[in-house]
Amino acid sequence: MRKILIGLAMAAALAGAVRAQDALTPNPQIQGIIQGQIDAFQSDDFVTAFGFASPGIRGTFRTPENFGAMVQQGYPMVWRPQDVRFGPLREIDGGLWQQVLIQDTGGQSYIVEYRMEQVDGAWRISGVQVIPAPGLST
Repeated sequence: MRKILIGLAMAAALAGAVRAQDALTPNPQIQGIIQGQIDAFQSDDFVTAFGFASPGIRGTFRTPENFGAMVQQGYPMVWRPQDVRFGPLREIDGGLWQQVLIQDTGGQSYIVEYRMEQVDGAWRISGVQVIPAPGLST
C-alpha cells in the first residue's frame, strides 16, 4: 500500500511539472518588450535597450554602454539577428519564459529564452539563456 501511495504522489508531482511547462497563451506585451529591445540593439540604441531590462540586470551592468558591450560580445545573435520568430511562452518554476527563435547573420539558428519579470505593472527582461539549435530551420 505504501508503494502505491508513493507512486501516486510521484505521478501527481510529475503531472504538475508537465503542466507547468505547457505553453501559455501568447502575450503581445511580452513579445513587444523583447522585439523592442532587439530593435534597439539593431540601431545601437543601448539606452533604449537597457530600459527593457529588469532592475536586477540594470544594477549588474550599471550603464547602457556596459550592457551594450556585454550583448555585442556575448550575444551577437541578439545584437544583429537576421530573423526573429516567437515561440511558446512557458511557466517554469514560477517564472515566465518566452522562447524566441533567432537566426544570426551567418545562418546559425538559436533558441533564446527570455525570463520575464513584472516591475510596477510593466514587463521587463530579467535574464536570457541561449541554446544553439543546429539544423533548426526558421
